[in-house]
Amino acid sequence: MKIYIDGTWKESSNGNTLNKYNPSTGEVLDTFPAATKDDIDAAMDSAESAFPSWSDMGTQERAKILYKAVELISQKRGELENLLTLEVGKIKREAIDEVDGVIDQIQYYAEFERKLTGDIVEGSSSKRKIFQYKVPYGIVVAITPWNFPAAMVVRKLAPALLTGNTVILKPSSDTPLTANWIVNKFIEAGIPKGVLNFVTGRGSEIGDYIVNHKKVGLVTMTGSTSTGQKIMQNASSNMAKLILELGGKAPFIVWKDADMIRALKSLIWAKYLNVGQSCIAAERLYIHEDIYDKFMSKFVAITKKLTTGDPDTSDVGPLINKNALAGMVQTVNNAKDSGYKILTGGNTPDLQGKYKNGYFFAPTIIENVPQDSGLFQDEIFGPIIGTEKISGVDEMYRKANDSKFGLASYLFTEDPELMLEASEKIRFGELYINMPGPEASQGYHTGFRMTGQAGEGSKYGINEYLKLKNVYVDYSKKALYINTINNSLFDNL
Repeated sequence: MKIYIDGTWKESSNGNTLNKYNPSTGEVLDTFPAATKDDIDAAMDSAESAFPSWSDMGTQERAKILYKAVELISQKRGELENLLTLEVGKIKREAIDEVDGVIDQIQYYAEFERKLTGDIVEGSSSKRKIFQYKVPYGIVVAITPWNFPAAMVVRKLAPALLTGNTVILKPSSDTPLTANWIVNKFIEAGIPKGVLNFVTGRGSEIGDYIVNHKKVGLVTMTGSTSTGQKIMQNASSNMAKLILELGGKAPFIVWKDADMIRALKSLIWAKYLNVGQSCIAAERLYIHEDIYDKFMSKFVAITKKLTTGDPDTSDVGPLINKNALAGMVQTVNNAKDSGYKILTGGNTPDLQGKYKNGYFFAPTIIENVPQDSGLFQDEIFGPIIGTEKISGVDEMYRKANDSKFGLASYLFTEDPELMLEASEKIRFGELYINMPGPEASQGYHTGFRMTGQAGEGSKYGINEYLKLKNVYVDYSKKALYINTINNSLFDNL
């Protein structure tokens, strides 16, 4: 694997590489370049040179490239599905679903080819107009996460490219291969030289440099809140626009009148999708006291049936790396030390054969968790969930909103009045009522509080990649009169 700069695949400037491990087996899957600051400079120069001609190209011409990319990805989608299983450990059903999302997102953004509009506003007279139209920011740095490495790449590439920006893509070091595959498809689709550049390496070594670069116009990043805060500090030096989707701590609320089977199915999805490694994962379970025992007995029973191991045949795959696995072990040990009750899981499964060294952790349910505990306040990002009883509506709102994060939330009830009231009082960027996620391409994916700023998806998301420019025009023939100057000075000229 190589990096891609100015239309050429190459090694890093110093030749250094990093290892990518297979999370299912713990074995080295491949190596990839560790890009340097010199590589970043070269990518910036390339993107800057390509910007004038790319931004001058009409959106319909740029959309043709996106449609072609969709065609190429669809033709070889099996390769991408297998890569997601190898690189992330996604079970087969989840890999198929993510590729469906990749295709849907590129198609969705391409359809904006004739829908990007501005305004003409009348000025102080009928012969004065204000033209308000949208222009690209220039160079977009796209930093993508490892948990949905295909979907997150195209969620940033498609709108950035359609709107006339040039892009430098920096994927997570845990998932460079998936990003590489997608970049290849965009290149095959006809992306001109310099418009799309691709660099890999540790964020700790090149992350600060790339977002702090004087040529960057916009930084879009999905990742941890701590990384987002660091990017905000670094990007302030060049006042780059930021799109940040950061941490989540989704409350999953089951009210006393909920359809229990619907809620259970949705909870299994919301908690154990991608082994809980999702920003919209259910991380806090609040169940009404009237149905708590019945609901929990069913939830525990279903969770115990989930199989862990081979991603091609199991219900739950591995965590992304050794550090993630160690984090789950520590979380459970802390819970035990605090006297919380482990209802199921809490251990690494005893797997044999090639999966014995994989990064697997059993789906885990922990009871008697207080609201102020780390389990309910800090993002877990794994297959662990804490539970708590609730009794009243006010308590429900108070505990649901008691989080520094504010991305996704879930509510299950048959009461229309409660649905509408909760839509206003549960202060999260997304509220799923009587259904699981994920977010739709036509939905605006955004959050409150420490979850970040701006958002992605929908017409609002694509406009994040455009800056509104104003042009004031006076096309009258009469002499210009300005109130704040002595206009007689210009007589007889």
